[in-house]
Amino acid sequence: MGQRRNQCVLYAELVGGGREGATLGLSEIAHAVERCTNRIERVIESNSGEILYRRTNALAVGFNECDTAVKAASEMIERLSGMLPVMGVRVSVRIGVHYGTVGDEAEADQVAAFAEKLSGHARPGEALASGEAIMLLSTATRHFAGAEPIAGARAEAFEWPIYLLGPRTGMTTSLPVSSSLISPRLRIKHQDEVVIVEEMRPIILLGREQGNDIVIIDPRASRQHARIERRRDGFVLVDQSTNGTYAVSGEGAEQCARKSEVVLHGQGRIGCGFSANDIERDLVFFEVI
Repeated sequence: MGQRRNQCVLYAELVGGGREGATLGLSEIAHAVERCTNRIERVIESNSGEILYRRTNALAVGFNECDTAVKAASEMIERLSGMLPVMGVRVSVRIGVHYGTVGDEAEADQVAAFAEKLSGHARPGEALASGEAIMLLSTATRHFAGAEPIAGARAEAFEWPIYLLGPRTGMTTSLPVSSSLISPRLRIKHQDEVVIVEEMRPIILLGREQGNDIVIIDPRASRQHARIERRRDGFVLVDQSTNGTYAVSGEGAEQCARKSEVVLHGQGRIGCGFSANDIERDLVFFEVI
């Protein structure tokens, strides 16, 4: 037997569109499934996941840490929830996350099989995680899981506690309730497109590759260049690029994030791989509203 190691496995299955599209031969639905798959794969890549195997409209992904797997599951749910129905059919994803010790192919299959079982008990647009995975979450990530295990018939299908995952499941009222009756939102404008970062959509991706929420038309931008996150303390720009991400808020000086973060205040602009002061470039504009 090979060397034993720990691994967290995420199993994601697309539902609500794949079988209908295949049966009816609807190219529009097939395209929607492809778009969903692309978004899922972008999340996997940006979180350094390893695709273990694929099935029809499903795949299993390995992560070195449970924190990363849980964040990826939450992001997949969010990114697909914002997609509009196609011909009355909404394509969504259901996810299972499980942690175990693997040493050979059989043991690795057992961990993935349990993650698949969790996925099968999740409703469309839900992610479920085993107690083993939840116990290993850091304090910073624990709020992505419910405070208590789920109850009812679904819970009875498992011997150990099962938890619901998602950015609004635990402590993700990201901004203090006392600060305002209406939570602040961040309006993102890029060319003719407007995207709102809010409680219902706390993460957006920016990059050169199709599948990002904001697609940057500039060779200096990386394929998965940066992300904007809504957190308890405000809106944060997270760089994950080669050339860095530049941001100017209000009348302040330009800040450059290189594999780091910048807090966004008031209104301003963002340059992906180039200066935010370069008006000839494909700039992204933001405003806290």
